[in-house]
Amino acid sequence: MERVLVIEDEEPIRELIKLNLQLAGCDIIEAEDGEEGLRLIKEASSDLIVLDIMLPKIDGYKLLPYIIERDIPVIMLTAKSSLKDKVMGLNLGADDYMTKPFEAMELIARVKALLRRAAKEEKRKGFDDIEICVEQRKVFKGGVELEFTPKEFELLNILVDNKGIALSREKLLELVWDFEYEGNTRTVDMHIQRLRTKLKTDKIATVYKLGYRLEK
Repeated sequence: MERVLVIEDEEPIRELIKLNLQLAGCDIIEAEDGEEGLRLIKEASSDLIVLDIMLPKIDGYKLLPYIIERDIPVIMLTAKSSLKDKVMGLNLGADDYMTKPFEAMELIARVKALLRRAAKEEKRKGFDDIEICVEQRKVFKGGVELEFTPKEFELLNILVDNKGIALSREKLLELVWDFEYEGNTRTVDMHIQRLRTKLKTDKIATVYKLGYRLEK
């Protein structure tokens, strides 16, 4: 079930969005102001965000960079209808834009379309000239397929999903090998070295006394 974060200060509109998206099969979390919205953007996992512009405490325009940084699709929702406001929102990184009043069925259709697009894009990801095809469990560099063991693939996949985040060796052991730290993390180091060699990249950085990070 996809989770949608609704950041809207007008309770009747927020409840209308919540009810209709729940009927469409979405799990909803909600915030009534920009401050609470920012907390949920940072702490909660969302597949899509419906974001009002005119919010108390922190407006929607100021929240957009935090959303874009996390690569979450966003529909901006506002009473403003001028072309200038729409262009500003889209230029800041919004995926779609709707003005109030709106038809519930149109909102549902736009949400579903963005979720489908995001799911399709999620199946192919990577960095630089490296592409990962998740469903086929294949890795390409410059269009040429590379040979990867299952654990090498899983390790690379986790690094890409957490790009820019430092992950400890213990956490990588838990995520990739499914066992807790028992005093020996050399397996992680060996696999990281193999990734660097096969991918011919210096983007997998060592984080001193901690673990590894895939640089943005």
